Amino acid sequence: MLFANPRRLREIGLLGMNERNFFISRYNRRQLYPLVDDKMKTKLLAEKNGLAVAKLYGVVREQHEVEKMDELLDRHDSFVIKPSRGSGGKGIKVIAGRRGDAFIKSSGEEVSRLDLTRHVSNVLSGLYSLAGKPDVAMIEALVEMDPHFEGLSYEGIPDIRIIVFMGYPVMSMMRLATRASDGKANLHQGAVGVGLDLANGKSLFAVQYNRPLKLHPDTGLPLNTLTIPHWYELMCLGSSCFEMTGLGYLGADIVMDHHRGPLIMELNARPGLSIQIANNTGLSPRIRRIAAEAKVRQRSVEERVKFSMEMFGSELPVAAAV
Repeated sequence: MLFANPRRLREIGLLGMNERNFFISRYNRRQLYPLVDDKMKTKLLAEKNGLAVAKLYGVVREQHEVEKMDELLDRHDSFVIKPSRGSGGKGIKVIAGRRGDAFIKSSGEEVSRLDLTRHVSNVLSGLYSLAGKPDVAMIEALVEMDPHFEGLSYEGIPDIRIIVFMGYPVMSMMRLATRASDGKANLHQGAVGVGLDLANGKSLFAVQYNRPLKLHPDTGLPLNTLTIPHWYELMCLGSSCFEMTGLGYLGADIVMDHHRGPLIMELNARPGLSIQIANNTGLSPRIRRIAAEAKVRQRSVEERVKFSMEMFGSELPVAAAV
């Protein structure tokens, strides 16, 4: 672990689980959780508020609808099937193309129409949902990776996690899929986390399994040249999730589509703490700074983003940058 020394923990202001839970209980009303725990509700809410999301092709709600999926699947060569109330990337099936009557996953593996209908049936039965409750299956457009990220993610699409407190972005990282993470942008499964400078979206620090690294473990490409395009627009999209949900402490997961730019993929009312490891600095001082600021002044989305970019941007982490 990078943060092994108790003195170092205090110096960088590492946010621990207890303190995080305090902020969540104080700033997130529990009745608002369904707005982000259910991806379908999040998507519909975002569309209602004019925020960009991946296009929804269709929804399968009941088992008897599974048999009628052929017409929907035949209209699209590529798509993503995901459970509405899944977690940790479980149950997501990415179809990147067609070969005859077969469907091609992003890994190149062929899957049959029967495989997909069985998968959707499992989604409906709650195999991938929180607490195993019955779920619905969402079929949405496949995000086309921005060329800036070619070779920086193994199979999967990289995403950007922004921690937003009272509408202010306070920390961000990009998650890059690896062979170890099975193409998923999940740090606990072996994805790479790259801390990002809030001022400009440039890489600050990178880790895999909590250990620093300079090159992508699969592609060998350097991580110190990473810069996120459309950074200001992306930050404003994350900041806008505060008004959209009413949640004071949240994680916004955003992807960059080649044609449409930043898109909200999902939101989290209980975001994890590993983003601090990717940035090699702590959240606690930033959150407390914003808590004091929000008490005395209300700002627009654009004003909040500019404040965060100036206040928290270009901070060199405790260890050397990537």
